[in-house]
Amino acid sequence: MAIGDKKATRESYGIALAELGEKYDILVMDADLSKSTKTDTFKKKFPERFINTGIAEGNMMATAAGIASTGRVVFASSFAMFAAGRAFEQVRNSIAYPKLNVKIGATHAGISVGEDGASHQCLEDIGIMRTIPNMVIINPADHVEAMAAVEAAILHDGPVYLRFGRLPVPQIFGDDYKFELGKGVTIAEGSDATIVATGLMVPYAIEARELLLKEGIDAGVINIHTIKPIDTELLTAAAQKTGAIVTAEEHNIIGGLGGAVAEALSETCPVPVMRVGTRDVFGRSGKPYELMELYGLTAENIAAKVKAAIALKK
Repeated sequence: MAIGDKKATRESYGIALAELGEKYDILVMDADLSKSTKTDTFKKKFPERFINTGIAEGNMMATAAGIASTGRVVFASSFAMFAAGRAFEQVRNSIAYPKLNVKIGATHAGISVGEDGASHQCLEDIGIMRTIPNMVIINPADHVEAMAAVEAAILHDGPVYLRFGRLPVPQIFGDDYKFELGKGVTIAEGSDATIVATGLMVPYAIEARELLLKEGIDAGVINIHTIKPIDTELLTAAAQKTGAIVTAEEHNIIGGLGGAVAEALSETCPVPVMRVGTRDVFGRSGKPYELMELYGLTAENIAAKVKAAIALKK
């Protein structure tokens, strides 16, 4: 279903910052990783609105909070492992508690970081950020959605955690795509089950649907770009219609999309929920696509989970 060239969403992040810097008076900060996070695109265009704090992520978040307290919108950027993990206390106490307009651009999330290995493959960041009050979490699936997500973050009043990847992903949405914070996107309707995916797992979910259709199984596909607040209304409607849910994410199944969906549906429409993601393990060094297969982040595994979920329907 790809309609455009592959592009890593971290690249989209850099492009969006540079373009939106003309429209909004944003300030961008980075912890000495601007070439990797792609904030150097903004730096070259607006050097007077860019601050490199050095390898001091906690200080960066605290400084971003101080600047945001004066009324500015600030983007604080680093790898997900450092933005969510190393700087947790500053994000919680200095940014989220006073509900400041700091937008955290977290790149290099997930297992697809590849050769960087377990120390940099952050598979826990969504779970960490989900526990923080006032925090909004956006995990875009492609270039178009990532570009729209950055502007949505600017317009939102309060902190936002934006999750971007290093691996190039296919473009799914067209230029007419409308991004709405907190609202999921139905990519395909289904009658037997619903696949709920986020980030780079969305194209795998679409591929899984195609595999299942060949076997006479009609599975719908929903893209959840905003994991918090999650679109409970759309998820409930899907659960009522199909009676079985499979989630797919490049994240630990504990605390991530799967947990969020299961929590929401347990209160509104309890149905079988099967989760595709890393299963409470650390990553390892390797080529991205080989790691995706090793950890079961594939269309084939999603399809198998759909069959298992359908088998559990009463």
